[in-house]
Amino acid sequence: MLVIDPAAPAAETQARLNAIFRAQERAHFTDARHAILLKPGRHALDINVGFFTQVAGLGLTPPEVQVAGHVHAEADWANGMALVNFWRGVENLSVRPPDGADRWAVSQAAPYRRVELHGDLALDDGGWSSGGFLADCAISGTIRSGTQQQWFSRTSRIGGWQGANWNMMFAGVEGAPPTTFPQPPVTALPSVPLIREKPFLCCTSAGGWQVFVPALRREARGVSWAGAPAGRSLPLTQFLIARPDTPLATINAGLRAGRHLLLTPGIYRLPAPIRVTRPGTVVLGLGLATLLPVNGTAALVVDDVAGVSVAGLLIDAGAKNSPLLMQVGQRGTRVRHAADPILLADLFFRVGGATVGKAGTCLEVNSHHLIGDHLWIWRADHGDRTSGREHHGWTESIADHGLVVNGNDVSMYGLFVEHFQKWQTVWNGERGRTWFYQNELPYDPPSQRGWRADSDRGWAAYKVADHVREHEAIGMGVYANFTADPSIVLASAVEVPQTPGVRVENVTTISLGGGKGTIAHLVNDAGAAARPGAIRQTLPRYPEPVA
Repeated sequence: MLVIDPAAPAAETQARLNAIFRAQERAHFTDARHAILLKPGRHALDINVGFFTQVAGLGLTPPEVQVAGHVHAEADWANGMALVNFWRGVENLSVRPPDGADRWAVSQAAPYRRVELHGDLALDDGGWSSGGFLADCAISGTIRSGTQQQWFSRTSRIGGWQGANWNMMFAGVEGAPPTTFPQPPVTALPSVPLIREKPFLCCTSAGGWQVFVPALRREARGVSWAGAPAGRSLPLTQFLIARPDTPLATINAGLRAGRHLLLTPGIYRLPAPIRVTRPGTVVLGLGLATLLPVNGTAALVVDDVAGVSVAGLLIDAGAKNSPLLMQVGQRGTRVRHAADPILLADLFFRVGGATVGKAGTCLEVNSHHLIGDHLWIWRADHGDRTSGREHHGWTESIADHGLVVNGNDVSMYGLFVEHFQKWQTVWNGERGRTWFYQNELPYDPPSQRGWRADSDRGWAAYKVADHVREHEAIGMGVYANFTADPSIVLASAVEVPQTPGVRVENVTTISLGGGKGTIAHLVNDAGAAARPGAIRQTLPRYPEPVA
């Protein structure tokens, strides 16, 4: 952790920032983790954000931390291709670049949150980039998406937007372009029905440290911090501040005793799960703190209690198979949390890549009324080449499902689930809602029968159970890249029950690589095939309107 005081010599601070970036620029699968925290005041700095680096202001509102310079993500190390610029983030500060423009060229797991930018923002670096997340931001200029394939923006204020490729979605964004799907593929919704912003660390003018937990917002539009922020402040004295060498027993004892949990950067190798048992608990990771179960258990178990917030974590699968990596609520619960929902924000899961990983399901949600805000759940399609092993493959790093939702009234905003070996997302609960969904199917099924032996349909990217009577999913992109066997056909990208209460809108399918694989239909049996020779298809609405 690097805490920067605005009174510190700028040259010394800049040198330290440059050293962190040099170490992290190409560090795609490193164990190093960094949190760069800026105290309130004016900072004349250039902050280039590399892998596994979080840059955050420590004010109660973004304008309290002013950066006279750039806070940016580039893809120079990959010749402008930002396709794997993952695992980094910027939040809670005000940026005034001297040339009036900044760049955030990223793909998944790279949130741009609670940022006030005085100028324009570019989301690419010339080469392709593939999906990002922007929330609670005020951008005075124009956002240029460039080569971004898809992007989700919510509850923000922007000066304008240029560009669209596959799937651009806006929810509660002032200044957003109107809905024009499928050409250009833009979806804009006026507000977000229910959201709670991610908790964040801050310090007062008197030097006191606290975690601010923003209040629940309904029909939210624009930023949450335009006036006095609504929410509650938790003194840091109420937190157990953990390091990777803190014993698990100490962490769980603190949680049982009513303390909150702040996880400082590093890899937490867990012999058993961290257990959250009390309502209102905040679990906040800094610098992409990473939980790694080593005995085939879950990494994190949250009891079915109201008002819990879990944010800012990377959860890795270990070499011993974990049936679940994270569970929220007990199966079969009937407790409702409509007045005080559980929040999962900036949670990222990884099966393989850095090391061999094995899991059944990454995240199982049993609690009702939960809010998911920016989740990337990833079975690796590539791995750590520097170690001499790829750490991915059909029989090496294995996992059935990314997300299983059993709870009712669960909302997901900005949901990314990719490369799992069976259904990527399984939704069993009623009145579920997903706004923006990105999925790449697994690259590596060995054959049609080797992928799904009991059926030639394949495994849908998004499966709503047949018994569900109400569900809504808007702004969905599903992509095939069956590199091991391009003859594979997926029958339907999205499978839902045919009932009036289930609605799907603005779906895109693509056969990547010029046609490596076929997606025969977009939703159930509706829509044309994405295939060689016709690689992109769209479906504005399901059920399709009657002519």
